[in-house]
Amino acid sequence: MSKALHPSFTILLIDDEDDWLASLALRLELAAGISNVRLCRDSREALAILEKGGIGLVLLDLTMPYLSGEELLQSIAERHPQVTCIVISGQNQLQAAVRCIKQGAFDYYVKTDDEERLVGGILRAIRMCELEQENREVGSRLVSGEVRNPEAFAGICTRSQAMHNIFSYIEAVASSPHPLLITGESGVGKESLVRAAHFLSGRSGPLVALNAAGLDDTVFTDTLFGHVRGAFTGADGARAGLAEEAAEGTLFLDEIGDLSISSQIKLLRLLQEREYYPLGSDRPKHLRARVIAATHADLAAREQAGLFRRDLYYRLCMHHVHVPPLRERPEDIEPLFRHCLAEAAQVTKTAIPDCPPDIVPLLLSHPFPGNVRELQAMVYNAMSLHQGTTLSLDSFRRHMGVGCVALPISSHNPFAECKWLPTFAQAEEMLLNEVMLRAGGKQTLAARMLGVSQSAISKRLKNVREH
Repeated sequence: MSKALHPSFTILLIDDEDDWLASLALRLELAAGISNVRLCRDSREALAILEKGGIGLVLLDLTMPYLSGEELLQSIAERHPQVTCIVISGQNQLQAAVRCIKQGAFDYYVKTDDEERLVGGILRAIRMCELEQENREVGSRLVSGEVRNPEAFAGICTRSQAMHNIFSYIEAVASSPHPLLITGESGVGKESLVRAAHFLSGRSGPLVALNAAGLDDTVFTDTLFGHVRGAFTGADGARAGLAEEAAEGTLFLDEIGDLSISSQIKLLRLLQEREYYPLGSDRPKHLRARVIAATHADLAAREQAGLFRRDLYYRLCMHHVHVPPLRERPEDIEPLFRHCLAEAAQVTKTAIPDCPPDIVPLLLSHPFPGNVRELQAMVYNAMSLHQGTTLSLDSFRRHMGVGCVALPISSHNPFAECKWLPTFAQAEEMLLNEVMLRAGGKQTLAARMLGVSQSAISKRLKNVREH
């Protein structure tokens, strides 16, 4: 498996000293895993390299023959304003540093600065470049609303515009090295979006999942980071953690809201430093996977309650999508029902049964606290009990807590207990208000719930508003 270059854009190192260039490139590789580097020993060649594209960050020496660092910095600012520049000088010259910053340099360092400070500054510049690229891409996708790779979301059945907006956003940030947080109630389909994000990332490594629910700190640490031989009693051999198994791929941390505070601290360091220590080891390993986290919990509320670290919350929220519950996208209920029905028929090796006309209105009246997973379970249960040619509503009604046997109309008469009866106009208005509320304002769904045409609903709503 080939090792992916980091970062996704190229860093151009410009210096006339061969030894310094080689030393800096090696330092970046060993200290921060920065491997996408190109060396330039002649400042006169730098602009031609930039013209070819692909350069996101330039590190240039201030004092060079032919074309000085300040002259080159000015040319880059004029011709390639999207490229970030860091100046590295052999001398600590305050006036030169001020001039470079005024000309657009991101930062200024002296070659004698300690390694940690220099590498840290370069990493900050890389993060800024990555975020700028991602913001431009996200902005472009959200404006167009375009989903360029629908095959990545083929397993998600939806008509919802809100879901298509989520697809577009995930496409835009799929290749980002920064964490992606997916929130939403249980059963809304967060894992399907994780698989889509991994597919779209183009990463060569696998998708590796860890469910954090119920894990204490020791088990979480050992599972995620692994251990060396002799790290604890019973550790007869070394074991790689999931962070290593996910190299060049995606590390999916599910139910992240259930992590203990001590585990949160370790995860925060992993995300900030992109390195970790296997249990019993004093040698760090670099994280070479993209992290995606998911939770059904309200992390903002847990952070306010002191149950989730604020710094970890904001680190995870660099890219964030919230999946709406099924009750907020009722237009998805019918296509999801038919998709689940076909799927269940295939599993049970039976023909797809006929559906009674009342099935969709019945499903639309249910709030679905278990979301898509609940709907799927209802359909599979109904198919397991199915006999004849038409699907029975009995199991659906039992699940929803309504009667299984059709009762006479008088038994369900909502006016039977009323002392004063409404007029026809008042009754119609109340019924229309209630059905539109349950249908989320969508006339087509309201019509299906009442068993009338969409035009009939539209006409009656118009009459009510006029009177």
